[in-house]
Amino acid sequence: MRAPISIVIPTLNSQNTVRKTLASLFEGIEAGIVRELIVVDGGSTDQTREIVEECGGKFISSEASRGYQLKKGVNLAKGDFIFVLHSDSVLEPGWSEIVKKYFNKDAGYYCKLSFDIIHPLASMTSIWANARSLIFSLPYGDQGLLIPRKLLMENGSYSPIPIMEDVELALRFKGKLFRMPIVITTSSRKYRKNGWLRQGSKNIVRLLRFLLGADPNNLSDDYNRS
Repeated sequence: MRAPISIVIPTLNSQNTVRKTLASLFEGIEAGIVRELIVVDGGSTDQTREIVEECGGKFISSEASRGYQLKKGVNLAKGDFIFVLHSDSVLEPGWSEIVKKYFNKDAGYYCKLSFDIIHPLASMTSIWANARSLIFSLPYGDQGLLIPRKLLMENGSYSPIPIMEDVELALRFKGKLFRMPIVITTSSRKYRKNGWLRQGSKNIVRLLRFLLGADPNNLSDDYNRS
């Protein structure tokens, strides 16, 4: 029986984080459930490629647009299930045993979010993110997403937009995305750089602007400036 999961990760100058992300996936390879690691890169000028290839991943070059990168990776994936992860998010030890219970071809599953720092505002932010996901069925990409190929074929893949591709997909898959009990730890870098409350407010405003029809290209420009 072929390993069922293809891992797809978008990167852009991710040398400081992607090694930990890839290292957390090795247990899935050893367990025989990960078929391939596909990293779709948006033009890194650092050591991202070398790290990915050293870890046994397939490095695919692309234009710098996260939605386009993910769409390209999903199109290349051969597994029955696609596990999309950000390059600064790390799955908890033991995830490979838990995920086996969620090989459901009629639903997608995301993880429970945590941050790589112990701080009251980090806890508040993760509580909000996990509540938003459960209440509105609106997980973000840093929570990971295990999605069956069948569901992608029925509902469409990622839209080739530079940002908010995770929200756009979640809205189309409304009622078909659920949380699985796997903790994923993501980077707090932007929050520490910009301030937890300021960055959290920016994220909420960006989401509202997108829901109200703002151009993802303009949202991406704002995001990259922050």
